[in-house]
Amino acid sequence: MNENGGSSGGGGDEEEERENGDEPKEGAVEVGTRRPRGRPPGSKNKPKPPIFVTRDSPNALRSHVMEVAGGADVAESVAQFARRRQRGVCVLSGSGAVANVTLRQPAAPGAVVALHGRFEILSLTGAFLPGPAPPGSTGLTVYLAGGQGQVVGGSVVGTLVAAGPVMVIAATFANATYERLPLEEEEDEAGSGGQGQLAGGAGSSPPAIGSSAQQQSGLPDPSSLPIYNLPPNLIPNGGQLNHDAFAWAHARPPF
Repeated sequence: MNENGGSSGGGGDEEEERENGDEPKEGAVEVGTRRPRGRPPGSKNKPKPPIFVTRDSPNALRSHVMEVAGGADVAESVAQFARRRQRGVCVLSGSGAVANVTLRQPAAPGAVVALHGRFEILSLTGAFLPGPAPPGSTGLTVYLAGGQGQVVGGSVVGTLVAAGPVMVIAATFANATYERLPLEEEEDEAGSGGQGQLAGGAGSSPPAIGSSAQQQSGLPDPSSLPIYNLPPNLIPNGGQLNHDAFAWAHARPPF
């Protein structure tokens, strides 16, 4: 009998200890499992994938450093480069020595001077277009220094033979726009509306090619002008242009 009473008393003590163990003790601090707020460290500094441009803009300029071999005609070499690549070339500067130069002097209209001997290039500028171009829009202008310190310059109308390696710095472009200046008032208003249409899609649409509005304003029909190298998806408004475009539409040869 005493043994049973002792065992039952021991069971009551165990239950009391278990209940007391569930209650928080004085001075104890509960540690919760709550997740911290915000992003984990370093999540904002993850490297982003690089952005690749798959094709060039038709209006982008490309820079070139051209080396013309000695004995070659500098003007003809640059013009041939423009024709083969079907891109316009804007000559920015040049350096080197040339010989057998034929120039048109600006002081005397129609005066052509043939220079023999070796000359150093002081300045070389000009432009070349691969296709048909308005008169006077292509060619080179050069200023040369002679052996005695004399300086002569003018428009190159003949050969410009390189007496050694000639370095030419140039930029090339794919499309060019031919503009007639000064603009008439009607053309100015139409051009401002057409420019907004091309840039951001706002404003009135330019007149269609061959429309009566262009014929009444005295402008030539753009359909009769050469339009080269302008892909169909780059012609705004489904083939409507508000100016004369000079570009080059032959297939681009391999570089």
